[in-house]
Amino acid sequence: MVKITKVETFVLHVPIDPPITDAINVATHWGLSGVRIFTDEGFVGYGYTGTCAHGDDMIVDTIDRYYAPELIGKDPFMVKEIWDTLRYGKMHWIGRAGITHMALAAVDIALWDIMAKASNKPLWQYLGGHKSKGIKAYNTNGGWLNWSKERLLKDVTDIVEQGFTGVKIKVGKSDPHEDYDRVKAVRKAIGDQVIFMIDVNQQWNINTAMTWGKKLEEFDLFWLEEPLNPDDILGHKKLADALNVPIALGEHVYSKYAFRDYIHQGAIEYCQVDVTRVAGITEWLQVAGLAAAYDIPVCPHVGDMGQIHQHLVAATPGAIMLEYIPWIRTIFSEPATVKNGHYVLPELPGASTEIIPKYFNEFRIR
Repeated sequence: MVKITKVETFVLHVPIDPPITDAINVATHWGLSGVRIFTDEGFVGYGYTGTCAHGDDMIVDTIDRYYAPELIGKDPFMVKEIWDTLRYGKMHWIGRAGITHMALAAVDIALWDIMAKASNKPLWQYLGGHKSKGIKAYNTNGGWLNWSKERLLKDVTDIVEQGFTGVKIKVGKSDPHEDYDRVKAVRKAIGDQVIFMIDVNQQWNINTAMTWGKKLEEFDLFWLEEPLNPDDILGHKKLADALNVPIALGEHVYSKYAFRDYIHQGAIEYCQVDVTRVAGITEWLQVAGLAAAYDIPVCPHVGDMGQIHQHLVAATPGAIMLEYIPWIRTIFSEPATVKNGHYVLPELPGASTEIIPKYFNEFRIR
């Protein structure tokens, strides 16, 4: 039996060059609040959650003070028992989402990394993956809100020329007419055959979403992402009922119970469950199974920047594609890689979370 011998937390801040903005965030660094879990057989599991480099201290403090003591001496292959112990343990009273779930995500991902390494398989194979030809990728990294219209058009056309068959841009300007103009220009620039999504990042109220969601339908959008506050299930249901553009969300939905309510109400049409927001791989798989029962496609938000999600999508029949943002890929021993518009599935054992020591030390702030 493998036993956990040590738990070590870390915080890395990886620069984003140039800094970006969407409708609610300004990001100069991407934060990795994480944990290394050591075992008596030499396997080291890496797990982390993704942030805009704010609040990382609270996430790792939760791991250090409340989760790590529960892990020592445990068998990582008992991951579901460990998950239940932590999820319904000391932190249950004060938090069933947010910080505590993101901390649990980091721990849970590290445990799955250990199990896959001990089995000498990449995680997607350990989970019974089936997408041996790769996963279709769509690119978000050319559509930031602080880009000028000229740069926006250059970036999205470059992305298409690189072989991506899907692009996503940010909207949520103070004047929706400007959003309309940018969306219209992008559709013209990339043509009719490229999958095209827009992401509002929660900036609209229901009236704005109803009005401008309708106006933007003419551009054959693949989905409308996070148009409203993520706690407003009823509002999203109204939009899903009224608009021809499908509603996508999930990056700020933190539990299987919240996803259940969204799905049951018919308020979500693309499930963007993020392994770093729900409580890790264990809960992600439950949400994916729930979505499958309703034939709702899974297209994760990449708070992990795709390192872990590429494995999960490969092991999930209803997962149809994966977002691509390359900000942190170079720090990993086996970086998430896209060729000809598809992810190249990893070959090394584990969850692709192991960080090159040079970069681990360079970007570590705690």
